[in-house]
Amino acid sequence: MKKLLALISICALVCACIPALGEESATELAGLYTLAAPYGFKMGAPLSFNQMRDQNYLNFVKQHFNSITTTNEMKAYSLLDEKATKAAADGMPRMNYWAADQMVAWAQENGIGVRGHVLVWDAYMTDWYFHEDFDVKKPYADAETIKARTEYYITEVVTHFEEKFPGVVYCWDVVNEAVADGENEYAAGDPRHLRTMRGGAVNAFREYMGDDYVCWAFLYAKNAVEALGADIKLYYNDYNAYFPEKAEAIRTLIDEVNYFAQSDYGEFRQLCDGIGMQGYIGGYGVQEGCLVDSHIGMIHDEILNYAAMGLEVQITEMAVRNFELDQADKHATFYADLFRMFKGLYDGESNPLKAVSIWGVQDTNAPKGNYVYNLNSPYGGLVDLRLNYKDAFYRVHEALQE
Repeated sequence: MKKLLALISICALVCACIPALGEESATELAGLYTLAAPYGFKMGAPLSFNQMRDQNYLNFVKQHFNSITTTNEMKAYSLLDEKATKAAADGMPRMNYWAADQMVAWAQENGIGVRGHVLVWDAYMTDWYFHEDFDVKKPYADAETIKARTEYYITEVVTHFEEKFPGVVYCWDVVNEAVADGENEYAAGDPRHLRTMRGGAVNAFREYMGDDYVCWAFLYAKNAVEALGADIKLYYNDYNAYFPEKAEAIRTLIDEVNYFAQSDYGEFRQLCDGIGMQGYIGGYGVQEGCLVDSHIGMIHDEILNYAAMGLEVQITEMAVRNFELDQADKHATFYADLFRMFKGLYDGESNPLKAVSIWGVQDTNAPKGNYVYNLNSPYGGLVDLRLNYKDAFYRVHEALQE
């Protein structure tokens, strides 16, 4: 009996030392954002409206991040209200901020900044927005009408969030993914590689608003910010922005944007403040191309190339992809080396890198071939499905303290 009692006591002691599932993430580790702050950049996480009901995830975000990006709720196709728009006497679009407001309010209550994402994006954009009287049975409206609608939309959205939640939305992605990769998706000879097609569908903003729609969007956003007297930075956001050919096209486009408008004194206005480099690193849906050390150097070099143009940089949608569980150690090493590079950009006074927003912060159990599986990868997170810290998290945490 004594031996049995002793064994039970030992088992109880061992079990007490093993954290319950999810408990590990509640330990008092220093927040990642506090460790990154001395090097001049914020730490960001994604937040969907569904995650507003997940208190464990909200606690995790509060502990480690000082920036969020609402995944879809601040995009035009989420905000635009078709019924209210068609009923509006002035012919201008109307928005429903119900979901987005709750998310920005949560950020405000917890002292977290918000990346506004995104004002103009061709993907998934509602078709009725481009038609006469917003009626898909009628022809597409002329370019001046679309410009007027877009100016109204951008001004109203930027103004709404700044006036209701002053200072919380600290930057906006004004235009998303306007530079194409495939040769059949942009006009031959266009050094900007301005997107004409996406997946076989036309880029409606370019088609119906004009070839200079990116410039106009930034001008409208800049005018709105200046009218508010707000400290809001305006970003161009795109994927593969660290690959040299695409980076060159992006720089050409942003040169056009920043030489588009002049002040009353004849000086060119810098309409675009920075580049959002979507940080999807590695193969899409496959392990091939993942955890390649040279990508860290490529990201480093393009950050500096954008900075040389007088632009800030943010890593806006980072997923360090890993599709194989047995590559966990290599994944953790790569993640830590990536953050050492981010730290190294700080010169003692400033850092051209202003934020690192991790899109694939958590592992996913999405089925193989699913969009989320391909985009973020099943084993690419800093935490697992139950928000327990992985080795990658600890290695990044340590790298930020070295």
